[in-house]
Amino acid sequence: MLKNKGHSSKKDNLAVNAVALQDHILRDLQLRNLSVADHSKTQVQKKENKSLKRDTKAITDTGLKKTMQCPKLEDSEKEYVLDPKPPPLTLAQKLGLIGPPPPQLSSDEWEKVKQRSLLQGDSVQPCPICKEEFELRPQVLLSCSHVFHRACLQAFEKFTNKKTCPLCRKNQYQTRVIHDGARLFRIKCVTRIQAYWRGYVVRKWYRNLRETVPPTDAKLRKKFFEKKTQDWKPA
Repeated sequence: MLKNKGHSSKKDNLAVNAVALQDHILRDLQLRNLSVADHSKTQVQKKENKSLKRDTKAITDTGLKKTMQCPKLEDSEKEYVLDPKPPPLTLAQKLGLIGPPPPQLSSDEWEKVKQRSLLQGDSVQPCPICKEEFELRPQVLLSCSHVFHRACLQAFEKFTNKKTCPLCRKNQYQTRVIHDGARLFRIKCVTRIQAYWRGYVVRKWYRNLRETVPPTDAKLRKKFFEKKTQDWKPA
């Protein structure tokens, strides 16, 4: 009897471990509809979406001008973490079958990650997903020091249905909104405008110089004075 009880307890432990590992894999893949713990949450979210659709009302346009509050420059340049709360532990992590997720990075650790990204020149190069410049579009920095467009990373996560870095394949990374690409793009635009303006001023000055100062070459000097005499009109 004791042997049968021990054998059944081992089977129960194996079954619990298998269910825990299966739930952890489903959570890691972010298949919420198949996860044991998140199934009730998805049903609640669907009910909330239905209630929101019922409560929506049509808004009539009165034609009056609405005062729009302009966003402050300080808020637009502020960096913040997108996922401040760590995900809850799965049953497999509570049982010790899989290690817990890494703790949330502090501000000093984020600064080190950002310095590593600046040394790699990620913000100067185009986005690795869409191969376009960052310009003024929202930009995110991952805890693995890789940088992407925020919309591109969201589309990648939705397409792959998992949270892995597109470059180094790191799982369950942390994200932080930064503005290095926008800052570099503004500097590039300012330097380009200044270069065009300097070129315009120099060309204007050189054109005026050629019209007022005679050249040293004999042929060009002759043409210069011939043009002056043709343009000269007696009073």
